[in-house]
Amino acid sequence: MTAPDPSSRRGAPLPSALGAVRRRPIPQKPVPSPAPAPRSGSASGLPTVEEVSAGGIVIREHEGTLEVAVIARYNRGGRLEWCLPKGHPEGAEDHRQAAVREVEEETGIAGHILEPLGSIDYWFTVSRHRVHKTVHHFLLRATGGELTTENDPDHEAVDVAWVRLEDVARRLSFANERRIVDLARQVLHHHFPPTSGPGRP
Repeated sequence: MTAPDPSSRRGAPLPSALGAVRRRPIPQKPVPSPAPAPRSGSASGLPTVEEVSAGGIVIREHEGTLEVAVIARYNRGGRLEWCLPKGHPEGAEDHRQAAVREVEEETGIAGHILEPLGSIDYWFTVSRHRVHKTVHHFLLRATGGELTTENDPDHEAVDVAWVRLEDVARRLSFANERRIVDLARQVLHHHFPPTSGPGRP
C-alpha cells in the first residue's frame, strides 16, 4: 500500500483553492459488499461470476497543475488500497452514465466525460467462486463539487484526495490503473493545453 501523500489538498469547492481540513479517520474494518450469484463452467472447476464496472480519471486544473481525484477503499481481503473511482452500472445506465455517477458518489466531484480510455479485465478468486471483472474507464474534466466520501451509498470509499498528475502513479495500488493513467497522459494535451506551470504533461 502506498502511503497517503500528506500534501494532498482536499475539501474546497471548485474552482477555488483548497483549504486545510482535518482528514476523516479511516475505518479499521472493511465494509463487505454483496457478491453476485455465480455461474458454473470455469476452467478451474469453480463457478464464475462476471462483473462489470465503470469509472475513470477525473482531472482538474489547480494553480497551474493537473490533479486527479483518487479514493482509498478496502479490498475483499480487508487491505486498504488507493484506486480510481468506479462501480457497477445501475438500472438501464450505460457505461458512460455509470462512470459519471460513480465518480461523483465516491469522490464528491462532478465531471464531464471528455473521451473513453479503454477497459481492463482481470480474474480473482473470492470464497468459493472466481470473478472475471471488466472495468471501463473514461477521462473526465471536473466541473464542480468538493472532495467527500459521504455521498457513497455503499460506503466503500473511505478516503479521497487530489493528487498531482505526476504523482498519481505512485499513489495507485494497481499496475493496470497506472497504465490507464499513462493512456490519459497521452491525450490530455487535446483537452488541457500545456502551460509553463508545474505538473503538465
